[in-house]
Amino acid sequence: MTGRRELYLQEMGLGPVWRARAVPADAPGLVDTGTMDWAELKAAVAGCTACELHKTRTRTVFGVGDENADWLFIGEAPGADEDAQGEPFVGQAGKLLDNMLKSIGLKRGDNVYIANVVKSRPPGNRNPLPDEIAACMPFLRRQIELIQPKLIVTLGKVASETLLGREATIASLRGKVHAYQGIPLIVTYHPAYLLRTLQDKARAWEDLCLAKQTMQDLCSKEPATL
Repeated sequence: MTGRRELYLQEMGLGPVWRARAVPADAPGLVDTGTMDWAELKAAVAGCTACELHKTRTRTVFGVGDENADWLFIGEAPGADEDAQGEPFVGQAGKLLDNMLKSIGLKRGDNVYIANVVKSRPPGNRNPLPDEIAACMPFLRRQIELIQPKLIVTLGKVASETLLGREATIASLRGKVHAYQGIPLIVTYHPAYLLRTLQDKARAWEDLCLAKQTMQDLCSKEPATL
């Protein structure tokens, strides 16, 4: 993160800046995504065999939406519906996410990009394992670099811990603005969790309101373009 960007975040009261856990560049099976464009990145994900999940998936789930979006929403991994259709957040959890977006004036694909930390479905919808997350992180990092979002919203514990680089509960992380690689980041609950735990929908609404206010602050503080 540049000094100018760090100063900008400090002026907005954003922080602390957490960074994802480092993965060795020469770790077995990891793909070098550093200079890939969108087409190359999508092809690399589709053909990836860096972890055992490639043996059980139906198809990879790359991500969907506006590739120049200001908003980036990140979940943990595809479920059964996503594995079948090749798109993140479909089925009941996807419908709830669409409603969550609508509640703050957003729409899937319109200045919004949706992705997962892991691009292949873990069997039985279990949480992805550390080596599976490590294998997929180069793809997610490159997606973030290409999109250059103004704001990231992480959905659930796995995505939040991965992007922030530390173990913590959602309760301890929500309600404040973090940052990933200089990008403001808001933590909230995963839609699938909210379908099971209705009482936390009010807290998720608070998180969405915080995200909307943060985006408004970011846009208002940007220098005018001549």
